[in-house]
Amino acid sequence: MGQKKDLTGSEKSKIVRYLAEGCSSLKIAKLLKRDHRTIKRFIQNSQQGRKKRVEKPRRKITAHELRKVKRAAAKMPLATSLVIFQSCNITGVPKSTRCAILRDMAKVRKAERRPPLNKTHKLKRQDWAKKYLKTDFSKVLWTDEMRVSLDGPDGWARGWIGKGQRAPVPLRRQQGGGGVLVWAGIIKDELVGPFRVEDGVKLNSQSYCQFLEDTFFKQWYRKKSASFKKNMIFMQDNAPSHASKYSTAWLARKGIKEEKLMTWPPCSPDLNPIENLWSIIKCEIYKEGKQYTSLNSVWEAVVAAARNVDGEQIKTLTESMDGRLLSVLAKKGGYIGR
Repeated sequence: MGQKKDLTGSEKSKIVRYLAEGCSSLKIAKLLKRDHRTIKRFIQNSQQGRKKRVEKPRRKITAHELRKVKRAAAKMPLATSLVIFQSCNITGVPKSTRCAILRDMAKVRKAERRPPLNKTHKLKRQDWAKKYLKTDFSKVLWTDEMRVSLDGPDGWARGWIGKGQRAPVPLRRQQGGGGVLVWAGIIKDELVGPFRVEDGVKLNSQSYCQFLEDTFFKQWYRKKSASFKKNMIFMQDNAPSHASKYSTAWLARKGIKEEKLMTWPPCSPDLNPIENLWSIIKCEIYKEGKQYTSLNSVWEAVVAAARNVDGEQIKTLTESMDGRLLSVLAKKGGYIGR
């Protein structure tokens, strides 16, 4: 009877059961057809139990060194513990000790994706909130563009993996494998679009206006009643192609001007409810680490995901605007949400 390397989980369970029944190690070896030494070694290891971890004493850091570390952490956000301690000329400190010290005065955070707001930005956000505080937001068309890539956003493919299984290796192509630019709008409980920007077209003022003419105006706006057009307010952000003199004049010729064209504060994606719609669509098209092999396939996924967004979800987003304005005022122009 040859000696095998490891006992399986099933065999270990049987050994415990046989021991409880009073069987000897030799009898258990014969029942399991395993080497007697293997069974004895397992029983001995089980009886010894785990050894207690011996805590090594930390290297003592003086109060002066702690103050230096705190100043360095404040000056170098997102730096590693090693870089912070090296900048203070503190050497010979293991990583576990460095991290334990830093936990008392700092937190591990990811880089902030949103641009910082200066005083002017905050004042303009407050002025915008005051201006539109009494607006009927059910008559506002919220618009924006979104780019979707074949590979999807980094770090989204996360989930449970069965024991014994290997996590799939995602494809990583240059520029995410390419992507599609999508435009859409939401008003009350209705989704306008989505519309696909032609591949290879860079949206400048002229191409943006032509795109709106071919999609939004011809396929949706033209079908609306005169009373609807009279009351609708068009919202767009301050992208150069949107806010240029050419685009503003072009929209004015279409009847979207003055109070019918909403002014927009700088650095304010958190105030646009359609950003939440983009999040819903992206979570759907990239769920379970989904990736795509062609631009048409990712566009079809966007269309399918948009169709699954019902009117109640859109209505929830558009009706959140009153709360967003109050939050902006309460935070004195600061970002709302996280």
